[in-house]
Amino acid sequence: QVQLVESGGGLVQPGGSLRLSCVASGINLDLYAIGWFRQGPGKEREGVSCCSTIPEKTLYIDSVKGRFTISRDVAKNTVYLEMNNLKPEDTGNYTCGADFLGVTLARTPCTLTKTRRYDYWGRGTQVTVSS
Repeated sequence: QVQLVESGGGLVQPGGSLRLSCVASGINLDLYAIGWFRQGPGKEREGVSCCSTIPEKTLYIDSVKGRFTISRDVAKNTVYLEMNNLKPEDTGNYTCGADFLGVTLARTPCTLTKTRRYDYWGRGTQVTVSS
């Protein structure tokens, strides 16, 4: 059974930091592009950041560039989203998705918009930025 489990969310003041984790079981994340998505109150889901496999390139939406960093820990089969200088508009439920690329498609860039490519999703972790 494949599972993606997010953790690390919480309530933080503006300017604060959080590190989200996406732990996978049942799949090897090395073969997947991974994306972080969020949905704020009254907003549509949007892609925040993603990382491809070979080479490991990353994408960020403009509003988080310079503040968020996505990374992988191969040994732990985990992908992280380090979030610094958080703003109230970063509030939302953050979910991770896994897009299978395998070896043949390993050089395919990750995507923040083509969500149908993602094969597996976690349930999310809530991030609330408020004073």
